[in-house]
Amino acid sequence: MIPVTKSFIPPIAEYTAQVQRAYDNEWLTNRGELVKELEEKLSAYLNLQESQILCTNNGTTPLQIALKVLGNGGEIITTPFSYVATTAAIVWENCTPVFVDIHPEYLTIDETKIEAAITEKTTCILATHVYGNPCHVEEIERIAKKYQLKVIYDGAHCFGIKYNGKSIFEYGDVSTCSFHATKLFHTGEGGALFCKDPILFQALYHHHNFGHDGPEKFHGLGINAKMSELNAAMGLAVLPYMNEILHKRENIVNTYDNLLKDSKVQKLKLRNESTWNYSYYPIIFEDETTLLLAQNKLHEANIFPRRYFYPALNQLPYVQQENMPMAESIAKRILCLPLYMHLKTEEIEKICMIING
Repeated sequence: MIPVTKSFIPPIAEYTAQVQRAYDNEWLTNRGELVKELEEKLSAYLNLQESQILCTNNGTTPLQIALKVLGNGGEIITTPFSYVATTAAIVWENCTPVFVDIHPEYLTIDETKIEAAITEKTTCILATHVYGNPCHVEEIERIAKKYQLKVIYDGAHCFGIKYNGKSIFEYGDVSTCSFHATKLFHTGEGGALFCKDPILFQALYHHHNFGHDGPEKFHGLGINAKMSELNAAMGLAVLPYMNEILHKRENIVNTYDNLLKDSKVQKLKLRNESTWNYSYYPIIFEDETTLLLAQNKLHEANIFPRRYFYPALNQLPYVQQENMPMAESIAKRILCLPLYMHLKTEEIEKICMIING
């Protein structure tokens, strides 16, 4: 079987060596030595110049915390083309998602449509960098300043991305990332938030630990979003392999590009001044019927791509459904092909042969 992805698994001896440290410390959670070390090493790897990083138990709780602090129960302008967690977090925090359609090539929120969606109830813009492709951050920042809005970025796909020479996580009031096992860099299950403003960062920090201000005092409401030492151990074991992971994934992407160069499928357009991390390989078919035919043939060959993202989030049962023509069209026609470190050339050739017909 060829799945859409496989987690990178570091050598077991290297993982258990990190776990042994937690055993020796007799400290398994509550921001132990390994979590703090992981934050320091990630900050150095990502070359964070302004932002602080806070590791969390998954990639969704940072979105929830950011919305709790900045959303104020208002309207949140967001994209209909993202993983369900983006919209679910908005609704979960008693805010209202207001969808803005996407750019047909970059697939990120269409910044030219944002201003028309702003009302007196709007408090935030929550945008997703799609497949590692950054939003038009400069224009979003301009709009946010004009209307005094806060900006949250869902950067679940963006580990290692640089835009205009700096980490994509340094844009917005808060940026988030997922370290789920299927992601480029992972901690088994986990995530992080990034924030430049030290006062805001402290508010986010207290919210991630039940609101504690020391063992007996509380700043206010909070939840448990702390990363465990066991998850940090996985991150510390994976991080040294990132250059190798990226190099091999780049080779796989180049092979796909070469074998599909004469195909009718559309590729993702990458934004200028941005690096890419080869986190996904999406292709867009002419119509949904063509996609389904290709998908069925791949399944028959024991190959399992993913319709990622489908359906468009404006069609979820718990939101006010509005037409988002571009997002709905892309969601019906896009397919992410298998992409993981040890995918073999002959397997890529088999996949492309089926797609090319």
